[in-house]
Amino acid sequence: MSRSATFFATLLAACSIPLLLHSQPLPPSADDADEQWEYQLVFSDEFDQPNGSLPDATKWQSSRRQGATWNRWIADSSAVASIRSGSLLCRAIPNRDRSVDDVPMITGAMETRDRFSFTYGKVEIRLRTNLYQGNFPAAWMMPQPPADGWPKGGEIDIFESIDDKEVAYHTVHSHWTYDLGHRSDPVSSFSEKMTVSSWHVYALEWTEDALTWLVDGKVVGTYRKSTDSNALKQGQWPFDHPFYIILNQSVGNGSWAKDADTKHTYNTFFDYVRVYQRVPTGIHRPSSPADESRCADIFDLSGRPVSAPLRPGVYFRNNRKFILR
Repeated sequence: MSRSATFFATLLAACSIPLLLHSQPLPPSADDADEQWEYQLVFSDEFDQPNGSLPDATKWQSSRRQGATWNRWIADSSAVASIRSGSLLCRAIPNRDRSVDDVPMITGAMETRDRFSFTYGKVEIRLRTNLYQGNFPAAWMMPQPPADGWPKGGEIDIFESIDDKEVAYHTVHSHWTYDLGHRSDPVSSFSEKMTVSSWHVYALEWTEDALTWLVDGKVVGTYRKSTDSNALKQGQWPFDHPFYIILNQSVGNGSWAKDADTKHTYNTFFDYVRVYQRVPTGIHRPSSPADESRCADIFDLSGRPVSAPLRPGVYFRNNRKFILR
C-alpha cells in the first residue's frame, strides 16, 4: 500500500471510533521554532444534561470503592453524583439504609478513566464547595492504566479543600515526593487563602518539563522536571504518560481533613471541565530544497502528500490536523 493510501486508511479508521481514549499533542521540536501555536479544545463537559441525570457515560464513570480515605464510601448512585442546574453535583450523604451497604455515608466520585486520558495540555475546572468540618473534595488526575501503582505512577491534584478552611491546595505525589520524602526538592505542594465556597476556575498547564497551577488565570505554583539524572531515575518525574480526570466529594477521617459528621450532607459543584492541547496554526514555508524535506510528512485532507510551497489550508502532520493561515 502506498504511503498516502496507508495514511488515508488510518484517517478513515480513526474517524469511525468514538472520541477519545488518549490524546497526545503534537510536540514542539527545535525545527518548529518558527511555527505559531495555540490551545485547541480536545475534551469538555458543561454538565448541561437534565436535572437529576447521571453525567455523560461516554465521558464519565463512577470511581471504584476501595480502601483509601477518598474512596472508602463511594457509591455508584445518582443520589451522590448527578446533574443539578448545569453543574455536576457530587455529594457525601448519610446512608439511610445500612442493611445492604453497611457504611455510615455514601459519597460521589466520577472519573474519565478508560474514556478520556491525555498527555500534556491545559485543564480548566470551575467549581465551588460548601465548607464544613470533615469536608474533603478534589479535582485531580491519575495515570491511565496500565501504569505503575501509586505513588510511582504519579498523582496530580489540581484542587483540594479541607474542612471549613477557605484554602485551596495543589499538589503532586510520586515515589520521589512520598516514599523518598523529597517534598521540597523541588517544592511539590502549594496553597493559598481564598473563598473556595465561591466559584473559581482551577487550572493546570502540563508540559514536558513543568506542571503549573493557576487560579482564575493567576499562576499559584510550578513543579518542574529535574535536570538531575539520578533524581529522574528515582521517580522525580513520572508525568510523561496519559492521565485521566477525577471529580469527587469525599470526607475526612482525621488524618488531614477532620473526621466526617456522618449526619451532615456535603456538596461540591463542578460547573465545567475543559481540556486543551497545543496545535500549530502556522508552519514555516520552505524556501530551499533542504527545507522542502520538512514537508515530507505533511498531507492534505485527501491523504495526499504535499510539497513546498504550502498554501493556506488544512493539513495533517503526524496524524494531527493543523491550519496554515
